[in-house]
Amino acid sequence: MGVYVSIRGWLECDTAQLAAVEKIISSHADGHYSHGWGRPRQQVNWTAYVFFGGDLRESAVNWFTDQLTEMARIPASDADGDLVRGLFLASHEIDGTAEWQIRDGRLVISPADVRHRYLDA
Repeated sequence: MGVYVSIRGWLECDTAQLAAVEKIISSHADGHYSHGWGRPRQQVNWTAYVFFGGDLRESAVNWFTDQLTEMARIPASDADGDLVRGLFLASHEIDGTAEWQIRDGRLVISPADVRHRYLDA
């Protein structure tokens, strides 16, 4: 059956960056796991949010982290200099939960805080 990783989290960006995020999602579309991406029906105020939730085979995790790495590299679109940022929790069936931060133009992976152990079920 294989080992699975439950991934859930979000990205936040501006409207111009959102177009780049959506292009990256489309370029990685696989007809299955890519359906885990979603957005609110309508953007509320100035921040655009993009969410992901899905249980991926361990072998597909690189497919997902490659997307996050590309998204982290999207440049700021205005003078504020804000980059895409976000937070994901990845619960591996064997290795436990990791925290994936999208910040400062990169993907930063570290063990999740013990507070998130309840998600390891």
